Amino acid sequence: MLAAASGWNEHCCSLDQLFSLATQLDFMIDANYKPKLRAWLFSLNPWSSAFNTIIPSLLTTKLEDLGLHTSLCDWISNFLTRVRVGNCASSTLTLSTGSPQGCVRSPLLYSLYTYDCTATSSSTIIVKFADDTIVMGLISDNDERAYLEEIKHLENWCQENNLLLNVSKTKELIVDCSKKQERHYQPVRISGTTVERVDSFRYLGVHNSQDLSWSLHTNSLAKKARQHLYHLRRLRDFRLPSKVLRNFYTCTIESILMGNITVWFGNSTKQNRQVLQRVVRSAERITHTELPDLQTIYYKRCQTKARRIVKDPTHPNNRLFSLLRSGRRFRSLKTKTERLRSFFPQAIRALNRGN
Repeated sequence: MLAAASGWNEHCCSLDQLFSLATQLDFMIDANYKPKLRAWLFSLNPWSSAFNTIIPSLLTTKLEDLGLHTSLCDWISNFLTRVRVGNCASSTLTLSTGSPQGCVRSPLLYSLYTYDCTATSSSTIIVKFADDTIVMGLISDNDERAYLEEIKHLENWCQENNLLLNVSKTKELIVDCSKKQERHYQPVRISGTTVERVDSFRYLGVHNSQDLSWSLHTNSLAKKARQHLYHLRRLRDFRLPSKVLRNFYTCTIESILMGNITVWFGNSTKQNRQVLQRVVRSAERITHTELPDLQTIYYKRCQTKARRIVKDPTHPNNRLFSLLRSGRRFRSLKTKTERLRSFFPQAIRALNRGN
């Protein structure tokens, strides 16, 4: 099982979080694939005013439970209650809640403050990144109790820790593998308000659909990239050099098409890739230069990212890259279906081809 990365971690960026989420789902589908019995429910739960809700006394208790030395806990408590500028220090001010905004320590303290927000069932997973939380539940034989209880547990945990779930931004998405007629699931309610059920939601810049396809995401990227082709044509009409046109393409159009490409490109269809490739060909005709295709860029970025993870033993997903006895090739991830085509299996193949 993948390690769930948290926000504001030097070893885990938003891209790593998307890797974990996509591959986590693929692993669950691969291990439990029974189309007539299985469904996956997602709840995206954003927290409101994250830094402003930290209770210093409760944070100190949690730090002591984690094994931090008492002197360090006292220093953090002092940090949250006194301001120092140079040699001048303010008088002690007891704060009931909150951590300084814009301070480099606040994100770390917030991550430590929420460390004990974990799943309570083997059929549910909680994935946290910054102030966003995703609850994933595996539904078998129409039994939703564990999933609904996990949502209730999360709501109670938030109340105990002075955190407020933003229900208006909370969405629920259902991935139903059953080929039978549509089944009815109990609505999720938080603080008496029913959570909106959607066909897709946007998480860290990537559109996730209930059919597990990337059509919505690739169409969104293509639409956004085509809007910048107009500016590229205008620059061409001003007879700017091809080098300038290519630089503009790389900065404004290619950067859109390549956004988080290592997350979704491996599972995209031929039609999805053609939609994006048509934008590249249009740019080639405008700039009169040959531009790199998406497959080449994806392959290189997979290799680059995989090598960074392999070289970093502290990365949460470093253990997925294990060498064979030869010491030259990496062990492929075992799967039961062809669904597992997300970053990690693709990255292992890329590294093995490079070796």
